[in-house]
Amino acid sequence: MTSLDFTTILPEALLAAYALAALLVGAYLGKDKLARPLVWATVAVFLLVAAMVGLGGRADATAFYGMFIDDSFSRFAKVVMLVAGAAVLAMSIDYLERRRMLRFEFPIIVSLSVIGMMLMVSAGDLLTLYMGLELQSLSLYVVAAMRRDSARSSEAGLKYFVLGSLSSGLLLYGASLVYGFAGTTSFAGIITTMQGGQLSLGVLFGLVFMLVGLSFKVSAVPFHMWTPDVYEGSPTPVTAFFATAPKVAAMALIARLVFTAFGQVIDDWSQIIAALAVMSMFLGSIAGIGQTNVKRLMAYSSIAHMGFALVGLAAGSTLGVQSMLIYMTIYAVMNVGTFAFILSLERDGTPVTDLAALNRFAWTSPAKGLAVLVLMFSLAGVPPTLGFFAKFGVLNAAVDAGMGWLAVLGVIASVIGAFYYLRIVYYMYFGAESDGVTSRMGGVQYLALMIPAAMMLFGAINMLGVDTAAGRAAETLVAPAHAAVAVPAADLPAEPDRVE
Repeated sequence: MTSLDFTTILPEALLAAYALAALLVGAYLGKDKLARPLVWATVAVFLLVAAMVGLGGRADATAFYGMFIDDSFSRFAKVVMLVAGAAVLAMSIDYLERRRMLRFEFPIIVSLSVIGMMLMVSAGDLLTLYMGLELQSLSLYVVAAMRRDSARSSEAGLKYFVLGSLSSGLLLYGASLVYGFAGTTSFAGIITTMQGGQLSLGVLFGLVFMLVGLSFKVSAVPFHMWTPDVYEGSPTPVTAFFATAPKVAAMALIARLVFTAFGQVIDDWSQIIAALAVMSMFLGSIAGIGQTNVKRLMAYSSIAHMGFALVGLAAGSTLGVQSMLIYMTIYAVMNVGTFAFILSLERDGTPVTDLAALNRFAWTSPAKGLAVLVLMFSLAGVPPTLGFFAKFGVLNAAVDAGMGWLAVLGVIASVIGAFYYLRIVYYMYFGAESDGVTSRMGGVQYLALMIPAAMMLFGAINMLGVDTAAGRAAETLVAPAHAAVAVPAADLPAEPDRVE
């Protein structure tokens, strides 16, 4: 490993060193008294690494013979994931302490998961892709079942593990097909084997299997079956984490794979992603209508929102990737605020997730009720919230790419899905008189609710500067793929030697 390689992976190396050091400290100095300080230390490290990645001003580089890519695209995704992870950890401390679930292992496992996500979005090789994906997934399986005295939490962890293992198997099978027909695991090598935009049948099957495996990770229909049960059964702080950083990482990984390795055959994978987008938008919007548990409702909300993000990706353009990145950033912020509110709900010291418990909530807590109203309007895509501009962006990218039919279906699905968000608002302001629910918030949790709500309302003025950074990230990802398409077949590098 050269010094340049180490410099390129320095953020990941620092986070890994912190996780190992925290594990040793927790193991030798006592578990109970260190849990809270370790959570805050992890929050600080996440924010420090995010600042290092986002403000470092580093030039694009690769490491380990192209297996690790450090560019504007990966840095954008990493900053979003790290900040979202820090926000979820910070707002979960009080909840975990009250439920006696705060363990020193929790922030460490989350740190390992985030390291996996950072490897995923910087993957330049099928091997790196799988290593990052499995590090993230194995960590998430553990935290889903962290409440060992709860049958639902154990069921959620087991169900997530079994279906996650199935998706990993499908991904590996697809990767093996791609390697067998392309003769290389490198994304740069794979794209050069498709001279003239020709995709062999074996590579096409491999691509389909890989997209199926990754569709599990973003809860895209029809590979969404784990999502409602895992969201409901997992401890609420874990559900909040599931709904933010891992979704951003998985969506960025799909974009990295299809553009960096298969950027010459956009028409082939665009159709697959468009079909996943349509099914996800409609199932998430329709199935959520009948939900009475707010965590299950947020699961179907996640499915629908991943469908909208896939619309931008299906466009296969710089504008599409930019709109997808903006969408995922806004989605993560909305979910941080929404789950800060869900974490605070209790009655007689017991967590409450039933929608009917929100009856007349806004009359007893006007400020919190207004913040939730803004977040629900943003999730529904009601103007002038940022959620509206996020949806408008991906639908506009679809129209710009000649996929007007996909944009029309997106509008219809958005109208259907607005019902269950507005139903929450109805319960809070006009619901029947019933036993009230208490919203118990610490200062951090209160800020985690109010700041995202304010961002959704006032951020539309300049998009918080996210659109500019997302545009640079998208250009970095898509431009090389389009340049490769423009190169004559005779000028492309020779096909790599096959391994016999």
